[in-house]
Amino acid sequence: MIQRMRHFLREEDWAFAAHEAPVMPGSPGSPEHPHPRRFAYGSISVLLGLTAGFGNALISANTYTLQGALGLDPAQIAWLPTVYVMTNVSINLIMIKFRQQFGLRPFAIIFLTVYAALTLAHLFVHGFASAIAVRAASGMAGAAVSSLALYYMMQALPAKWRLKAVVLGIGVPQCATPLARLFSPDLLAMSQWRTLYLFELGLALLSLAAVAWLRLPPTTRQKAFEPLDFLTFVLFAGAMALFSAVLGLGRIVWWTNAAWIGWALIAAIPMLAAALMIEHNRANPLLNTRWLGSADILRFTIVTIMARIVLSEQTYAAVGLLTVLGQNNDQLGTFFLIVFAASVVGVVASAVVLDVNRLAHPVMLAIGLVAVAAFFDAQSTSLTRGPQLYWTQALIAFAATFFLGPSLLFGMTRALQAGTGHIISFIALFGIVNSIGGLAGTALLGSYQQIREKANSAALVQQMQPTDPIVTQRIQAGGAAVGRVVGDPTLRSAEGAAILSQTTTREANVLAYDDVFRLIGVLAAATSGYLAFLLGRRSWRARRAARSEMTA
Repeated sequence: MIQRMRHFLREEDWAFAAHEAPVMPGSPGSPEHPHPRRFAYGSISVLLGLTAGFGNALISANTYTLQGALGLDPAQIAWLPTVYVMTNVSINLIMIKFRQQFGLRPFAIIFLTVYAALTLAHLFVHGFASAIAVRAASGMAGAAVSSLALYYMMQALPAKWRLKAVVLGIGVPQCATPLARLFSPDLLAMSQWRTLYLFELGLALLSLAAVAWLRLPPTTRQKAFEPLDFLTFVLFAGAMALFSAVLGLGRIVWWTNAAWIGWALIAAIPMLAAALMIEHNRANPLLNTRWLGSADILRFTIVTIMARIVLSEQTYAAVGLLTVLGQNNDQLGTFFLIVFAASVVGVVASAVVLDVNRLAHPVMLAIGLVAVAAFFDAQSTSLTRGPQLYWTQALIAFAATFFLGPSLLFGMTRALQAGTGHIISFIALFGIVNSIGGLAGTALLGSYQQIREKANSAALVQQMQPTDPIVTQRIQAGGAAVGRVVGDPTLRSAEGAAILSQTTTREANVLAYDDVFRLIGVLAAATSGYLAFLLGRRSWRARRAARSEMTA
């Protein structure tokens, strides 16, 4: 039995031609495949990408329903998507070296098996602790499955389109969020939360079967792990997990009201500093701090984080506004279908127009589109519904997937120029800025929305004087609405005042979301302008250098 298992996990023997060999240890080779096998690789890549994306999307899209079904309070349910990010954000540091030392085959089978086993266990032990364990496993598996989706897509396209395959492979998981909102109401109608986990389990088992059926070409292996790697990983992953917890829960428990937020930051900052100090003085670091601190990479980090923040316009602000106005996933089928279609178009367009010499331009365009859409959405009122947001949210969905591939390739090309040893540092950085940027976006926008809602509510209440005839009329109208069930005039008046108060709160929330849209528009416009400045400066320097060569 043990021998069979070893054979099942063992990499195949494969004689690569010179042009087919893996680019670096841990990545698959690039042999020629017949068209049917390429199609199979592409199909499995889409399955893996959606499996990776659904791991968090199904929970994030149904937090209110799951909160009631599992009997959790708002802070507890917020832990589920947060724990996913806590384990997902830095696991690539270890996964890349695992692939380099042990190969792709055991990497794929082990992580998918553990993920499926924990999801199955949660169906039988369905408490809060088991839900946390499944989300943590999903976060680790999500990183592994995303890597596999990328590698399978790279096998699906010819070598000359390898960079386009990277864009498609990284973009497919992003399409899972609108798709989850599109069909999760039907899943919940069957058997509430259990159907979501059954669906997740089914995807995990299908992915495991697909990976077992069609192997990736093997990789070259080398001894990769060093003892200090594990110390760095524990310190760095612990720090990132604590930062993720603070960003994910801060706006819910409120930043200054929960003592654990302060203690988490007190622990996280020295842990991060210690990890970076260890890496700074190593001969073969996990994180190349000198390269990560270079001007190009710092600019890349700032722009990518800002992009993730402003792209929270869709997942937090637009969906939040529609929720406040009484619409939920059941009523927004067409809305999310349009968002999903725009996301797919963004992935395909990003691959089609890809130009390795102009990788910053798609990023600038995508962020600029977010600015335009956000300023349009800032005109929302209490009469706004899904159809009024179709075009703007389609633009943002397109931008979200259009920018991701070029952004990845921008950093990847610079990592390869510096040496293949920098790939681990870049992949870790890319995962961190996207995961932490997404959490930071929700934290920033959510906190700003709450602050503005309180300010708008106070301003509206100050304008409502009891002697104002319009206020009196609204209270009477509200009382008349419950007149058939409330006979006492005093109680009817109190109910009318309560209804007016609810209306005031709703209007304050709508105004607050408009303020959030304006903030997003300003941030997106500033980021797009900053990119335009960098591109203009680079072009000016290139022209000046060309003139100097001509006159020399």
